[in-house]
Amino acid sequence: MLQNIRERLTGKVALIILGAIALSFVFVGGASFTTVGSSYVANVDGVKISVNQFESAYRNQLQANPQLASLPSEFRLQLRKNIAEQLIQQQVIDNYLDKSGFVITNNQLIEAIHQFPEFHTDGSFDKKEYLTYLENIAMTPSTFENSLKDNLRRSQLQNSIRNSALVTPSEYRRYLNLAFEIRNVSTSEITPQSVVSDIDINEEMIIDFYDKNITEYLLPESVDFDYIKINRSDIFSEINITESQLSNYYSINKDRFLQDERRRARHILILFNDNESVAEDTAKKVLARINRGESFSKLALDFSEDSSTSENGGDLGSLTVMQLPDALGEAIFSIQVGEVKGPVKGDFGFHIVRLDEVLESGPLPYSQVKATLLSEMQEDQAEQLYIDLKRKLADALFDAVDIQQLADTFDIDVFSFKNFQRDTLEPFNGNELAADLIFDSKLLDSLKNNNAQLLTDIIELDADQTVVVSPTKHSPVKRDSLENVKDLIIESLTLEQSDSLMAENAQQTLQAINEGKDFVSAAADVGAIVNSSLSLMRNDKNFDKFLTEAIFNTPRPSSGKSSFGSSPNNNGGYTVYSLDSVIPGQPELIPLNERDNGRLEFSNKTGLNDFVSFVQSLRDKADVEINESVLATQGVF
Repeated sequence: MLQNIRERLTGKVALIILGAIALSFVFVGGASFTTVGSSYVANVDGVKISVNQFESAYRNQLQANPQLASLPSEFRLQLRKNIAEQLIQQQVIDNYLDKSGFVITNNQLIEAIHQFPEFHTDGSFDKKEYLTYLENIAMTPSTFENSLKDNLRRSQLQNSIRNSALVTPSEYRRYLNLAFEIRNVSTSEITPQSVVSDIDINEEMIIDFYDKNITEYLLPESVDFDYIKINRSDIFSEINITESQLSNYYSINKDRFLQDERRRARHILILFNDNESVAEDTAKKVLARINRGESFSKLALDFSEDSSTSENGGDLGSLTVMQLPDALGEAIFSIQVGEVKGPVKGDFGFHIVRLDEVLESGPLPYSQVKATLLSEMQEDQAEQLYIDLKRKLADALFDAVDIQQLADTFDIDVFSFKNFQRDTLEPFNGNELAADLIFDSKLLDSLKNNNAQLLTDIIELDADQTVVVSPTKHSPVKRDSLENVKDLIIESLTLEQSDSLMAENAQQTLQAINEGKDFVSAAADVGAIVNSSLSLMRNDKNFDKFLTEAIFNTPRPSSGKSSFGSSPNNNGGYTVYSLDSVIPGQPELIPLNERDNGRLEFSNKTGLNDFVSFVQSLRDKADVEINESVLATQGVF
């Protein structure tokens, strides 16, 4: 759900509301550094970015990208610096917005909240879904709405700069001249097949290549082993919990399942819109009609501007005080059942509320928590049995002669695994501790010297699995034999010679052309395949990208002449080409819709560059102090 919300937001800093900090960033700024104090990570023009804010952003990045946790320490430090820089960029933008008076109106905020599909039921905004979602992430409505306001302000700034980008007709014409430029070329392809007959590889060359590349063709260190495994999940079949035990457990623990007082209420919302006093007058008139005995539900349908509740008579459902905005919550929790109160001024308008039911606080009933209690008791007993089993296994290790004796003691199977390497995932899912113990030098030396079957200590793969391993064979790192890798060496030498011969033929062709030979004859002399002339555009995705780049980097030929060059191609060969003419893109020949789309794209790129430059200027002017000691802290890993 969080990812979906992130995707709904737009703008350079839209992800910040949910704490997602991108790894890459485009701004670089100077700053002074300090190692004094630890309450903040940076001070930006007097505004401090707290350590909690920084570490939260850092944790969010790790949660979004778990692979980052395995980065070497120097890369982790760079990651922390990147995140700090992102927060600094955010703060310089916020400081500018504060000074410039950028504001988000309540109507804009409401509209933005209503855009989130996570808050919808049957395609429409549902306030219950909204409040439930916020409760699940332990965030109050006011906190979320303030964060969203900040995000919308930043997006407003970005859009105002991007939309004001000015592209002059001459600039756009030059852009079209380049973007739609056509280059007419003739090509000849030198293929690997054309030089096969010239490749000469002998036994001496193979041996020499093998001897010189001593770090190639290595067989990694490996271990064969037997092992036993105990699983916590297997213990559940031994657990039997009676109804009496479960009921007694509830009696002891029922205070853990207390629920807050909940109130079921209805409301009628009259939005401020553009005139708060008119909204208040309307609310008072509706309240008067309720007091005269008219149906609350009917008036909610007719007048309430909360589309998620109006059709249900304004029913808000059963809610705790924490699930309600401050003013609304205070009103509902201050009245008696059947009482009507209003108008109550909220964040977006005036409420009229009626209390329908009070659900007192206290423990949840046994029937409602029985499944949870059963799961807890099973987990607790399984955990204790599993701990006892691990302790018995550790004790048995002292007297065990071999892995089979251990297996017999606990009535479990022995498994075997061959050619285990440090980066092998199976059978322990890449567990680093298991690999370290299996490749322990003392253990493997003992295996080599005594030719005995040895046992590792118990290895806890995770909270549910424990193994003991018995190495049976150790194969150190060694070079594979020449006989085994001979075909690979021949392949490498063939590619090396083929590439060198094709490059020589390409240069020979260009030299012959420079000496006056025509393109076709020069290509034929080296056995190249001459292709038909073609017209190539810069953005042609169906053509060789290496060759396209080379051709469009070639200087324009003089009138009546050609420019020549060569380049490796996608087919593993070389292409010699003749650039015969260059035709600038002609805007008048481009369909109008393509031209308009191109102008918009060019304008957007220009606007984005303007925004980047603007934020860079703010960053350069800002007085930034960075707390280096916080960045250097790696404890959160």
